[in-house]
Amino acid sequence: MEQATLPLTAPPRQIYTVSRLNREARALLEGSFPPLWVEGEISNLARPSSGHLYFCLKDATTQVRCALFRTQSRLLNVPPRDGMHVLVRARVTLYEGRGEYQLIVEHIEEAGEGMLRRAFEALKARLAQEGLFDAARKRPLPRLPKRIGLVTSPTGAVLHDIVKTLRRRFPAIPILLYPVPVQGKAAATPIAEAIRLASTRRDCDVLILARGGGSLEDLWAFNEEIVARALVDCSIPVVSGVGHETDFTIADLAADMRAPTPTAAAELVSPDQNEWLHRFSQHEAHLIRRMRDMLRARAQHIDWLAARVMHPRARLEHLRQRLDTLAHRLLLGQSRRLHGAHRTLHVLCTRLERRSPLARVRACRQDSRHLYERCTQAIARRLDDARKQVRHMAHTLHALSPLATLDRGYAIVRDEATGAILRDARAVTVGESIETRLARGRLKCVVKERFEK
Repeated sequence: MEQATLPLTAPPRQIYTVSRLNREARALLEGSFPPLWVEGEISNLARPSSGHLYFCLKDATTQVRCALFRTQSRLLNVPPRDGMHVLVRARVTLYEGRGEYQLIVEHIEEAGEGMLRRAFEALKARLAQEGLFDAARKRPLPRLPKRIGLVTSPTGAVLHDIVKTLRRRFPAIPILLYPVPVQGKAAATPIAEAIRLASTRRDCDVLILARGGGSLEDLWAFNEEIVARALVDCSIPVVSGVGHETDFTIADLAADMRAPTPTAAAELVSPDQNEWLHRFSQHEAHLIRRMRDMLRARAQHIDWLAARVMHPRARLEHLRQRLDTLAHRLLLGQSRRLHGAHRTLHVLCTRLERRSPLARVRACRQDSRHLYERCTQAIARRLDDARKQVRHMAHTLHALSPLATLDRGYAIVRDEATGAILRDARAVTVGESIETRLARGRLKCVVKERFEK
């Protein structure tokens, strides 16, 4: 038996245009990749008149196209060039016009220095959070150190420049050198140990940590955490003179003071000999003037005392006569004082008698007795009136009381089950129990018959 077959219909085709395909692919790429860092070598660098930069970033096997717009290229510290090994921060996107995916570069830095710079910033932020760079922790430098310590390389121009500066400014201050390597991966440990040794021995009043200029990699020994913590734990003040004025290291932040150059560090820790000699000359001239003035004043005082010198017997006679005069004046003064006191006492006694409170006390006492008698009478009258009012109110209350009604032969009837007062015979049924209250006592009754009016 044959069955009829229905023709199968093909599903509708979804046709993309190239523009739509590239647009959706671009949205997919940009949504899948966040901004990321890519390392590689620059090649095929192009600089059109628009100011944008176009290049390829490649490694040993592959490459990717990159675009750096003019607004971002102006912010670069180092201009990119072919063959430069770089680290870029970029966004992944797709250029719809050619259907090629590319990187939109936002920042470029050299690969090696960039990693060191990130490590520098991370360590700087962590140590700052611990409080190692706080200004309150840092100590002032001594005005006139007895000995200056140098933590630097024993070879090179830095040591020569520092010693030359110290000898020029104050040659009397001795210098103690702690020789250390100042470059290389293993230089940080000897530097930290030298600082700890100087802190333990305390042979110096101030330390200079110095090195000449160089790249970030050359100065990296002074960016190590071990050196920073040794500087913070050092018991004597430390001046950091590492690199040139534009160079900045972790040691500069951890030290008690930063100098732009090693020579400037030497000038900071050493006083100016000429200035101190000039100050000593001023103090010497001032002291000489003061001594002359004091000698002159003492000589004048001696001359004045010599003019007042007299024989001891004459002095005693003079003092005895003066004593007699003072004794006579004292007796006269005491006598006048006593007479005046007697007169004042007499006047005060008279005024006191006139203002004596005894008469007023007597009058107040009599008034008090009179007021007490009046108060007692008023209270008695008030109590009598109150008693009369209470008796009248009690009589009125008794007349209105339901108990008085009960005394006249009436009763109060309640439903025993509900406790409600019965006012109508129809509220109960025959055989139901009720309670009857009389003037004296209660009765429990059973309804035998009900009469309705």
